[in-house]
Amino acid sequence: MSSNLDQLYRRVIMDHYKNPRNKGSIEDGALTIDMNNPTCGDRIHLTLQVEDGKIQNAKFDGEGCSISMASASMMTQAVKGKTVEEALQLSTTFSEMMLGKDYDDSIELEDIEALSGVSQFPARIKCATLAWKAMEKGVSEEKE
Repeated sequence: MSSNLDQLYRRVIMDHYKNPRNKGSIEDGALTIDMNNPTCGDRIHLTLQVEDGKIQNAKFDGEGCSISMASASMMTQAVKGKTVEEALQLSTTFSEMMLGKDYDDSIELEDIEALSGVSQFPARIKCATLAWKAMEKGVSEEKE
């Protein structure tokens, strides 16, 4: 990865960390998912408003490292307005990217692509995927 692109990605991650999108919680019957990563202390409180198979709103709160919190901010932005199936597909694509696997690059990742470099640091992958795992857990419980 070029150093210019690396610097751009770092700026995007730090922008989401310092100015998180969708910070807070949704009241009124929203799905609520609490997860943590005991190895590093990251924790997330995710609320999702799902209606007619579509994620109408997503908000998070929690504490953790810049990668964990930036990823939560990016994830909530990315899944808003998507169907549950689209959100799960996006999560699968993100997981493949984190694991350094080939992934479906026809799916528009937008800011999420800035986290691609995390795959080079195995200890940080759990930080980046925490919010995504919480979203997967929430929508899976909603389906049942």
